[in-house]
Amino acid sequence: MSRLAQTEGLTEIQREILSTVRSFVDKEILPVATELEHKDEYPTEIVEGLKELGIFGLMIPEEYGGLGESLLTYALCVEEIARGWMSVSGIINTHFIVAYMLKQHGTQEQKDHFLPRMATGEVRGAFSMSEPGLGSDVSAITSKGAPAADGSGDFLLNGQKMWLTNGGSATLVAVLCRTDEGHPEGTAPHKSMTTFLVEKEPGFGQVKPGLTVPGKIDKMGYKGVDTTELVMDDLRVPADRVLGGATGRGFYQMMDGVEVGRVNVAARGCGVAQRAFELGIDYAQQRHTFGKPIAGHQAIQFKLAEMATKVEAAHALMVGAARKKDSGQRNDLEAGMAKYLASEYCKEVVEDAFRIHGGYGFSKEYEIERLYREAPMLLIGEGTAEIQKMIVGRRLLEEYRSQG
Repeated sequence: MSRLAQTEGLTEIQREILSTVRSFVDKEILPVATELEHKDEYPTEIVEGLKELGIFGLMIPEEYGGLGESLLTYALCVEEIARGWMSVSGIINTHFIVAYMLKQHGTQEQKDHFLPRMATGEVRGAFSMSEPGLGSDVSAITSKGAPAADGSGDFLLNGQKMWLTNGGSATLVAVLCRTDEGHPEGTAPHKSMTTFLVEKEPGFGQVKPGLTVPGKIDKMGYKGVDTTELVMDDLRVPADRVLGGATGRGFYQMMDGVEVGRVNVAARGCGVAQRAFELGIDYAQQRHTFGKPIAGHQAIQFKLAEMATKVEAAHALMVGAARKKDSGQRNDLEAGMAKYLASEYCKEVVEDAFRIHGGYGFSKEYEIERLYREAPMLLIGEGTAEIQKMIVGRRLLEEYRSQG
């Protein structure tokens, strides 16, 4: 077990879960991750193994067949999985956010219908906010949900969505749309948004009437997992598939999901940084220059010291953010800080490990090449670094409002 990134105060059950996940990562993910990533191949066997471990139901309450674990337990598992291959943690994260939103905001019927099958991984979740032209500006969403003219109570969804992780493999997508009907003119945009629960078949092309998943987006890194667009053309959604049963609450529901998602992204950054450190310190002791291992050179020791400190600091901030959410307190400040720091430090630790590898770091034979392409995604996923700083800055001004 690594000396770095240890977490004090865990229960015996938490330690057992983490030990099981780490063993799975070492035996089932690390040996095949780079090969699958280079092929951009979906990790079917790995996903099936995680289903058997119960990871898809880790935070789903026991009454629905899940393990009922905390956000901290989940985040620490994600950290371990990302240490093996970050794409696998992405497959779980979007599923987890949808399950969390259902648990927190769903009607009893929606919970009963979806959560037991999500706990086993039979139903796989994805969520969709972003669109081709808006990036981080969620209030500018143009996709619309309007009541069907036939008086059925159903909604018809129209618009184009972008950057859906698991867009092809998911069977349940939480989609955020504008629902202006029923809201007075001049209502703030975020108060006229609704989350719709869209059920579909896995795959690409027209997956159901009115719903098309065009295909996988080819990416620099974060391969294996399918990232897609979503095109809705009079997609019919029943009224009982409005999350929570009422329109106008979608923005708040999504932001609640993204808040815990940011802890997840912080955990991913911690996991990738840990792996980069492991690769760097191992290579530094094997590679010889000027008659001794490069680890004997002070310049390399300085790098290792800086890398280890960043790994430790990011982990501590991530754990603190998860524990605050678990205690029932608002944690957007801590989640923003953790996501920002962990993603920035991850990029820096990966780059230092890359430098330690010298010319070999540029070779696809070495694992660090994969990490070097994966790390940048964390700088933009679940809100860019700039968005995190904006959130943190606003919250600090709320907390430290001048009395003068």
